[in-house]
Formats: sequence, C-alpha cells, structure tokens
Amino acid sequence: MKISESAKAYTETDTGAAPPPARSLQLTQVVEWNEGRLLPHSDALAAEEPLEIRIGSAPLTVTMRTPGHDEELAAGFLLTEGLIESAAQIAALTPYVTSASGKSNGVEVGLRDCEFDPGQMQRNFFAASSCGICGKASIEAIRLRGLRGPNPDFRFDPELLCTLPDKLRAAQAVFSHTGGLHAAALFDVQGNLIVLREDIGRHNAVDKVVGWALRRGLVPLSAHILLVSGRGGFEIVQKALSAGIPVLASVSAPSSLAVQLARELGLTLAGFLRGRRFVLYAGASRCAASTSGLAP
Repeated sequence: MKISESAKAYTETDTGAAPPPARSLQLTQVVEWNEGRLLPHSDALAAEEPLEIRIGSAPLTVTMRTPGHDEELAAGFLLTEGLIESAAQIAALTPYVTSASGKSNGVEVGLRDCEFDPGQMQRNFFAASSCGICGKASIEAIRLRGLRGPNPDFRFDPELLCTLPDKLRAAQAVFSHTGGLHAAALFDVQGNLIVLREDIGRHNAVDKVVGWALRRGLVPLSAHILLVSGRGGFEIVQKALSAGIPVLASVSAPSSLAVQLARELGLTLAGFLRGRRFVLYAGASRCAASTSGLAP
C-alpha cells in the first residue's frame, strides 16, 4: 500500500502494518455449529468499554468505544462538537484510571483561551442524542457554530475514489481479527492512505482520525477525502465539516438529514461506494468527471 510522504513517519502505527492497539481485542470461548457438528473454540471480539472525558475536574461525556487512541478521540470530539476551534486551545490531554473499571478509561482535558460551561454542554449533548430532536433544530445548531463550507476548489478523480474501499479494508487490523468494527480513513488527493482508525462507533472512528490530524496541525483538512464504513449519517457529515474535509464517502447509504446538511454547507457526499460505482448526493462539482447541472 502506498503511503504519502507526509505520513511516512506514522506508517507503522497508523496503517495495517501495525498490530491492533492494546485492549482493542478480547478473546472468548464460543461453540460453533458447522455442518451438523458443535465445535468449541476461541474467538476474538472487538472490545467495548466506556471512555469518560472531562474538562479539568468537570465530567463532560461518556462514550462507549474500542480502547486505543483515546487522546485522539478526546481531541477530535472537542473539535467536532464545537467546544474548541483549534489545537492551540488544548493545553493537556491526560489519560486516567476510572474508579469504576480500574482501567485507563478516562481522559482529562486542560483547555486554554476557551469558555466552558459544563451544565450547558451536557444539556446540548443530551439534546443531540435525543431521538425526538427535529432536523431543522439540528441544522440550526450547526449554523450557530459558524461552520464554513469546505474547500470549493478541491477536485477528485472518480476512478481513484473507487480504489479507496479496498485500501481501507486492507488496513483494518482489528476488523481482520473480529469481522465486526467500523473504520474511518483519511486519504489525500492521490489516494494515499494518511491515517486509519477503528472503533465500535463510526463517529468515534471519525473523531480519532480528526484528533490525529488536529494534534499534528493538519486541520483544516482541505485537500483530503474521508471514507467511512457503514452509512454516512448526520453526525458524520457534521464532524467532516468541522475538520474542513471537502469529500466524505461511505460504502452504504446516507440519511436524509445528512444529505440536507451536506448540500447546505457545500460538502461532497458520496454513498454506495462499491466496486466501480458510487452515488453523489451533494457536491458533484468536485468530481472531475461531473457534468454541470446534473447533480445537486
């Protein structure tokens, strides 16, 4: 797999050449029924544990995630949820052991030049995860954050886009052991894999990728493509926009609200990226082979 010059320093830790992160896999005993026979054996599962993120001593949120790259997850979450605008506002990211688990399942964040109201943020997170919130309110909340549309001059080769799912799958270290894990991968315009992260939650995988880039001063990612396994939902579109990513692709379908948000803020949104086919739901003008006037 070809790795871009900007990512060579991270090749062993950020691509499929590396072993799965510590604690990302758990072994269990199972019984398999196969052609009339019951066979006991060991099986690998993707680990799922809570991660508590707090600002100083104030609890912010708890997310269920696959352990590994927790500081990236915390940093990406802060950016994509609008708590910070740049890496300069992060003074420290400190893992800690939570009393409930006895494991390093927490990250304490120190902020600078940033106002933080714990009560207000907790209410916002509750509202965002509520199934009753309407699409209009969700998009209005994004507008109030002042997010700008991503790089309008970025263009991508559709033939190149079709090669990315195979590169993503080949670099999924934990998926190769468990068969059940989401991934998010960042590619440059030449189709070189920059970084890949896996997690039980596709939104966590995206936050890990964004956090990786944020801590290296690469945000906004104005000349990159983000590919996610599964569907492209509203929260994934929001996170891509927060990082300044111009093209978001998924191997499955987007949601209606994701399409609405992508069209409103000028993100290119591709779905059903399989084989030599994909569907552009928004931002078709960035596709080098697009015809003016045929797509939203």
